[in-house]
Amino acid sequence: MKYTVLALGGDGIGPEILKAGIDVANAIVEETDLELDISYDLIGGICWDEHQTFCQPKTVAAAQKTSAVLVGAVGGAKWDKLKIDVLPEERDGLMRLRKEMRAFFGMRPARYYPQLHNQTPYARGKVENSDLMVLREMCGGAMFAQPRGIKIEKNQRYAYDTAGYAETEIRQFAVCGFELARLRKNRLVSIDKSNVMESYRLWREVVQEVSNEYKDVEVKHLYADNCAFQIAMDPKKFDIVLACNFLGDLFSDLAGIISGGLGMLPSASLCGPPVGLTKGIYEPVHGSAPDLIGAGIANPIGMILSVGMMFNYSFGRKDLSNRIEHAVNQVLEAGCVTPDVGGTASTDEVTAKVVKEIQK
Repeated sequence: MKYTVLALGGDGIGPEILKAGIDVANAIVEETDLELDISYDLIGGICWDEHQTFCQPKTVAAAQKTSAVLVGAVGGAKWDKLKIDVLPEERDGLMRLRKEMRAFFGMRPARYYPQLHNQTPYARGKVENSDLMVLREMCGGAMFAQPRGIKIEKNQRYAYDTAGYAETEIRQFAVCGFELARLRKNRLVSIDKSNVMESYRLWREVVQEVSNEYKDVEVKHLYADNCAFQIAMDPKKFDIVLACNFLGDLFSDLAGIISGGLGMLPSASLCGPPVGLTKGIYEPVHGSAPDLIGAGIANPIGMILSVGMMFNYSFGRKDLSNRIEHAVNQVLEAGCVTPDVGGTASTDEVTAKVVKEIQK
């Protein structure tokens, strides 16, 4: 079976960690009937420098034809300062890719690693066995909605954004969340600010309507501020957190505390429900970290685990995904970790150890 993969290294440490992920992907398929056909292209600031766009139309077209897309990292201060009057997705190549692929179902897992406990702020006994998934709607809400802008009003600058969702957007996202809940622990928490915002009132109403079709899944609604407090205090009582684009961005980083660092966090943005084979974009949660370029110490684990998610959701090979996760756990057990999580290993050393564990 052949699967096509579009690999987009992006900016900063992106190309370095992308290489690590591809090394692991190639290692895991060596003794299987799978064949990976990997092509490469540009995205992000490096694409702007060459083509004056953050994501070329041909890249979007190629992504729409592939089985999956791997992304390293995008962005940096150099390009944040550009003054171009365009839509948000035209300022961010990854946002454009998600929007045009309709990769709306964001999955951001965070789990506790006992080997990295000292990298968390928790006392012993407070975080053990935590394993939660923040689900983030990726193609709507405040990140994309119009109108937005900055204008002069009463002799001063006035900035405004729109936080809006269509009922159909909320419904398709919620359905995917409930489907995933059935694959996990049959419980889900939906977060909002329905006490103060109309868009969140609709969010809560639609999620509750969808829950009526999933009587086997326990659903709770929490205000986002209260949920943030509860996750910080007792993360192990949560399994799935269902959030809009804006809140999902915040809560996925918050949940990452239990893993010991952002470098440990993978993510997937799927174009449909997490059942069967679904096209998706796979990337680590962390940023491009331009200060680490060429240092050889970027943490590859988030990228490697993102590759594992690709094998699970886009290739239907959960067995290979599990092998990647097991290999990562063995490497952590051996203490082979990068400086961001308390170690001294290089990117290449961690990657080589994971590959070696896979090949055992």
